[in-house]
Amino acid sequence: MTENIIKISGVTRQYILGKTVIDALRGIDLEIVKGEFTVVLGPSGSGKSTLLNIIGCLDRATSGSYILDGEEIAGRDFNSLSEIRNRKIGFIFQSFNLIPVLNVMENIEFPCLLRKDRDPNLRENVLKICEEVGLSSFVHHKPDELSGGQRQRVAIARALITSPSIVLADEPTANLDSKTSDQILDLMVNLNKNHQVTFIFATHDPRVMDRARRTLRIKDGKMETNY
Repeated sequence: MTENIIKISGVTRQYILGKTVIDALRGIDLEIVKGEFTVVLGPSGSGKSTLLNIIGCLDRATSGSYILDGEEIAGRDFNSLSEIRNRKIGFIFQSFNLIPVLNVMENIEFPCLLRKDRDPNLRENVLKICEEVGLSSFVHHKPDELSGGQRQRVAIARALITSPSIVLADEPTANLDSKTSDQILDLMVNLNKNHQVTFIFATHDPRVMDRARRTLRIKDGKMETNY
């Protein structure tokens, strides 16, 4: 029996702008199975970013249910969401979001240093994941000493070091050339297979879509296609 890592039921999100109510999400129903490699597509203003923010515990739904890894998330306060985010979710951004004064090893281990229960084997784990993503020779380099592809590999390693249930990737190939994009995508496909981490992408890159197992289309705050 397949296991849902995400189950969203009737999720809405409203924003108040002055006297205007904006319905960003209008009753989203969504199930994602553990280990999926999924792409979310949608034009600007479709609700795609809002949905990803709710999945990533960066925002809260106005109404509806969000079960993440068997845990009801809806209604949690932002401190609770922060703890869940640190335990269960990794992020990969198109702008990398690395800390310039930290080297590769320090950037990767940083999310784990925010935890109350730090792993005594953290440095060893960082070195292992550096080897897995092809960064073993660059652990003492600062971000400005790395290529775009190498920086994205650091971002991927940082997303995985916390052993998350889900990795959310926002246009991860947008700032990379075609050859580097293909290498990064192949790397993420292999990591998805080897670690069984669920990857959810927001992208319009056809190379990402070609590798996805499922594509979700959202328009005007509603899920349009799910296949």
